[in-house]
Amino acid sequence: GVEVIATYDSSGTLQTQIESGAECDIFLSAAQKQMDALEEGGYVQEDTRKDLLENKCALVVASDSEIASWDDFETAIKAAQSSDDLIFSMGNADVPVGQYTSEILKYLGLSEQEMVDKGIITYGSNVKDVTSKVSSGAADCGIVYATDAYSEGLTPAGYADAEMTGGKVIYPVAVMKNSKNQEAAKAFMDYMSSDEAMAFFTEVGFAAVA
Repeated sequence: GVEVIATYDSSGTLQTQIESGAECDIFLSAAQKQMDALEEGGYVQEDTRKDLLENKCALVVASDSEIASWDDFETAIKAAQSSDDLIFSMGNADVPVGQYTSEILKYLGLSEQEMVDKGIITYGSNVKDVTSKVSSGAADCGIVYATDAYSEGLTPAGYADAEMTGGKVIYPVAVMKNSKNQEAAKAFMDYMSSDEAMAFFTEVGFAAVA
């Protein structure tokens, strides 16, 4: 009997909207950073925050790409001298997928600034933007979440482990303090943690937080 209205965007954008007064009962973030900021700012209802899901970052490539592994990716990035050679898509620095991607590039010993200087990086405002650039062929490769690769029908050339991303990709969820529907919000959070809901999450590539 409760209507659930969803708003989808990058976690950084959603955080800003909440801080600007947008009505929100539950916030599900793709990273801890945005939830931490809201909690520190007093927007999170006490004792409601929990880690709900785990995702993974995935290397996705265009259909005609010869990149088939992280080693191939590293070699191709180092060899590229301009956008005529290769275009790599990643999220902006203010969105979690962009932050995770920066960590992956550091782990691989690749200089993001050098890639920018060569003109081989194109940034996306959110993970869907990055995914669509790769699937449409506007970019040769990109780093997205495994779940977005699944929904776009892309087969990842590789997955990043926790060491590559600087930690696990955990999605925290919490009820917001300004929620006018506290009980319904808490009930929906309980549902999202249920076996029934988790079956849907795992079907599209998420994992329950161990």
